[in-house]
Amino acid sequence: MSDLLRAPAEIKYAEELDWLESIDDGPKPFSWRLSPKMIRLFILGSERSDGLDREISQKWFGDRSFVERSIVTLASDRGLLLIGDPGTGKSWLAELLSAAICRNSTMVVQGTAGTTEDHIKYSWNVSMVIAKGQSRESMIPSPIMTAMETGAIGRFEELTRSTSDVQDALISILSEKYISVPELDSDNIVFAKPGFSIIATANSRDRGVNDLSSALKRRFNFVRIPVVTNKKSEAEIVRFRTEELLRRHQIELDVPPTLLDVLLQSFADLRASAAAAGSDDEKLESALSTAEQIGVLEDAILHSNFFGERALTAHTLASSLVGSLARREPEDLAILNKYLHGVVEPRSKEEGGSWPEFLEGGRDAIATLS
Repeated sequence: MSDLLRAPAEIKYAEELDWLESIDDGPKPFSWRLSPKMIRLFILGSERSDGLDREISQKWFGDRSFVERSIVTLASDRGLLLIGDPGTGKSWLAELLSAAICRNSTMVVQGTAGTTEDHIKYSWNVSMVIAKGQSRESMIPSPIMTAMETGAIGRFEELTRSTSDVQDALISILSEKYISVPELDSDNIVFAKPGFSIIATANSRDRGVNDLSSALKRRFNFVRIPVVTNKKSEAEIVRFRTEELLRRHQIELDVPPTLLDVLLQSFADLRASAAAAGSDDEKLESALSTAEQIGVLEDAILHSNFFGERALTAHTLASSLVGSLARREPEDLAILNKYLHGVVEPRSKEEGGSWPEFLEGGRDAIATLS
């Protein structure tokens, strides 16, 4: 695993999944590797009341009802659509579900304006077709078709970014559970095996890009993932992801709790400002999601490790925040400057602590970018 830039969940947590499978005596739908209760435990982590001989780490932070509804949906014959704002953990939840159910989360189609039916059905190996003609051997199955043939979970990222033609092709797969291959005279239907399902994700901010048809909506159960606003939960997510980064880069650097509080409070302030804004021009282009919060902290940690004094400071954190969130110039810089002067400056005078240094770092970063 050490030679992989990013190991999929089934490899990263292979030892944990093996252990859970060895003690799992619960009923399993289809050919699932784990029972629904064990899948929930794998994703949300163990508690003392579970009575296990070892601790299972929490990997996704959110309401357990979202996880339970997702698992129940996949045990039925309906697809699962995870919908929410950017950075709410939809893709990560889809990956964990796939890893726990079939130990393969890599059968993924990425939805874009350029995604075609071939990406969700099949294409052809041109050289083999020229040499031997069209056959099952010369066919290149899509990740979705591979999932059908193996009774596994196929994933479709950013469903609403794909065109209506692609979405219509998905309707047939979800309803009929087979793909026809008209180019072949025999063996020309690929049937889905028990256990096949599709987990799709959709960005709620993409509404209106390529809206789902009512026919496709009927074939999905919707699970809406809200933005995490609880500071305690958000702190756990940020800390969990940051610890992963430190381990991956073998960095020994502490993140002071006071600086984590500064980061959380800054994002809370900016979200409140965005909610009160009268127009989009008065809002940062950033979604201010938990994922972006993690990105700000990771950037600050790496900068401190490589170019600083191997200690995270409020000045570096503020510089990272400005650099990460200022995507439009001069609009975003003006919004951040207003926040520093209107909120951070008074707070630094009243509360002290890390806020004066954070204010200075933010001002320096804005001056550099202006």
